[in-house]
Amino acid sequence: MNQQSSSFLGSEEQPLTTPTSDERTMAILSHVLCLVGGFIPPLIIYLVKKDESKFIAEHAKESLNFQITCIIICVVLFISIIGIFLLWLLGIVATVLIIIATIRASENKVYRYPFNIRLIR
Repeated sequence: MNQQSSSFLGSEEQPLTTPTSDERTMAILSHVLCLVGGFIPPLIIYLVKKDESKFIAEHAKESLNFQITCIIICVVLFISIIGIFLLWLLGIVATVLIIIATIRASENKVYRYPFNIRLIR
């Protein structure tokens, strides 16, 4: 996958092969379903589709890692008293980044979240 652009909002890569519309749909779902289901939807999509499509696997892994990173940050913020007031800011930033990732998936690009701990490789 070729690196195309990078910014503080993340980076995007062009996949080696053009994904099918079904692959694109599953990649979009791996991001957008996080808004209602947390880390569960990308985990299920990754486990079911990881051997079928590299495009879907990349999006699901990236989304899953981002959700895990958000959970870790939430726990750290919740432990610190002042951090409780910053949880709303994390929610806004996470929502914006999920929307950007969804748009990139619809454009057949692989999106990399900024500040992401990549535990699943």
